[in-house]
Amino acid sequence: MAHLDSLSDPVVDSAVHRLPDPRPADAGPGDTRWWPPRLLEPRWLADHVDSFDLLHLHFGFDTATPASLRAVLDTVHAAGRPVVFTAHDLHNPHFRDDAAHRACLDVLIPGVDELITLTRGAADEIEQRWGRRPTVIAHPHVAPLDRVGAPRTPHDGFVIGLHAKSFRANLDPGAVADTLVRTVTSMNDSGGDVTLRIDIDDADHPRAGDLLAMSGRPGVDLRVHPRFSDDDLWHYLSVIDVSVLPYRFGTHSGWLEACFDVGTAVIIGDCGHHGDQHPVTQFGFGPDRFDAGSLERAVRSTYLLRDHPPTATRSDRVSERDAVAAAHDAVYRRALRHIRTDVAARAS
Repeated sequence: MAHLDSLSDPVVDSAVHRLPDPRPADAGPGDTRWWPPRLLEPRWLADHVDSFDLLHLHFGFDTATPASLRAVLDTVHAAGRPVVFTAHDLHNPHFRDDAAHRACLDVLIPGVDELITLTRGAADEIEQRWGRRPTVIAHPHVAPLDRVGAPRTPHDGFVIGLHAKSFRANLDPGAVADTLVRTVTSMNDSGGDVTLRIDIDDADHPRAGDLLAMSGRPGVDLRVHPRFSDDDLWHYLSVIDVSVLPYRFGTHSGWLEACFDVGTAVIIGDCGHHGDQHPVTQFGFGPDRFDAGSLERAVRSTYLLRDHPPTATRSDRVSERDAVAAAHDAVYRRALRHIRTDVAARAS
């Protein structure tokens, strides 16, 4: 959450202090292992609710239940503290069956004191589904600022990146690989210099077979390797010209933001509200549909615009970062005023 802090506003910097994520006793060294937030454990929360002024929830409630989230809200509110929720995902990208996630949203969205989302499209959907209008605050930069808008790594030809990304539930690279190979072959037969780079960091996954079968096909550069480090990821994004993100479902994308930071174009399925984040090229793709022709057209149109990909500048991301921090500060202050007014009303 460091990218929610202001870079140049001392008032906001001094007003907002974000506490580190409490570590479970068995977390072990390093930060590679994910654990459910302790702040969502009602018993632990009750013992520590006096250690903060406001609870801001983003992610991490995959293992929560509606009942446990109601208990969290009740515990925080009983202590006279507000809760803010940023709705990143209206369909959890880790689960095709979204019923459990929707049930949790049915508790959080009506029950928190302030609600945030990342795009106007998502705000419209939330208002339509729950009758509540969120504050829209853009996603800040993902890449380190010294990499935003930096010169890209020189490479030959036009490289299309298709990364399996551990085969997250909403990502279906195998469904689009054959269309991409055929498109690359056709473009090269017409004099292009195009490569489809396929990256896999879990070759033993049951869904890896379709991609592994692409090895040796014309125009395909297949690479199997361990999961990228952050530095490896930034290098990878700088040596591909476009990243194809075959999302069957979802709402927003941090990977898309990273691409925008480093000047990598994005072709993405037309689900969710990704097109509201930054300029992207979309193709028809959903839980049970795939328009192969639209994907081919997306590749060809991106190739024609290859010298002018949508790219962030460092100065714009710095200004945006300050605006994001100021917007959060305003939301927090509003939430604190709201909860204090409610407490005062109950006391009287």
